[in-house]
Amino acid sequence: MSKMKAAVGGFAVAVMLGAMLPASGALAARHKVDCSKVMDEVNSGKKTKEVAADLHISSSSVRRCIKKSKSAGGTMASPAAASSPAAAPAPAGSPAAH
Repeated sequence: MSKMKAAVGGFAVAVMLGAMLPASGALAARHKVDCSKVMDEVNSGKKTKEVAADLHISSSSVRRCIKKSKSAGGTMASPAAASSPAAAPAPAGSPAAH
């Protein structure tokens, strides 16, 4: 009978601890970094530590975003650069399109 009590007690402790710990998905979602914001700040000339302090993230997260941007070929450019007139395709009626 004492083995049964120990098993039930152990199970109760495990359930209590499991309920107290956050789910791993919730923990990961809380620490996601918006690399596009980071790259906007970096591209504006700020240093890694300044960007980290402004966005309340770690310097390693800033470096990770920079590394991801470089490995992607710099495709994480700021939205303003993507909407510039030079990046827009020429209208169909213009001589440049022919």
